[in-house]
Amino acid sequence: METARRLPRAERREQIIDAATRAFARSGFDATGLDDVAAEAGISRVILYRHFASKSDLYRAVLGRGQARLVERVGLGGYGPGTLPALLEAAAADPDGFRLLFRYAAREPEFRDLVDSFTQESLEIARKELGDRIADPAWAAWAARLTFAVAVEGVIAWLDAGRPDPDTAAERLVRAVRGVMAAASWGGAPPAP
Repeated sequence: METARRLPRAERREQIIDAATRAFARSGFDATGLDDVAAEAGISRVILYRHFASKSDLYRAVLGRGQARLVERVGLGGYGPGTLPALLEAAAADPDGFRLLFRYAAREPEFRDLVDSFTQESLEIARKELGDRIADPAWAAWAARLTFAVAVEGVIAWLDAGRPDPDTAAERLVRAVRGVMAAASWGGAPPAP
């Protein structure tokens, strides 16, 4: 292995997290070893251990940075017209981090707590927003869960499809979420199939 260039500690840590994000997104947590991350970063395992005590610590740092980037772009505390476009932009800027948060970590028991707390915060915001628009509390709760799922899975599907037509992608996502809201607030007999 080529000797790694000496970097300031914070810069080296970010380099390791970048490399780990790529490695974990490629192979998943279980199949990715610290040697894989070190190779991806172009450093020795010794340097890696100077920054992270374990693979779990490193993965939590990767997920934490993914969450921080998402919050930085999307914000907290409420939804507005720019929320879904910002979600799409955040995923486009860090697709590996987005997938790790919402596809992989959500299915890994050891890390699910990070994703669950983030998801619960998002659902609470959605419930508050939709509670004013959807009179039935049960349907408002259903819509909150479903709008979150549609938004996240819609973004992942868009990434997986190769990011088609980025100029209209946000509007398509908005329309999908509006469809859920319309279904939740709709009254009367269900339409014929």
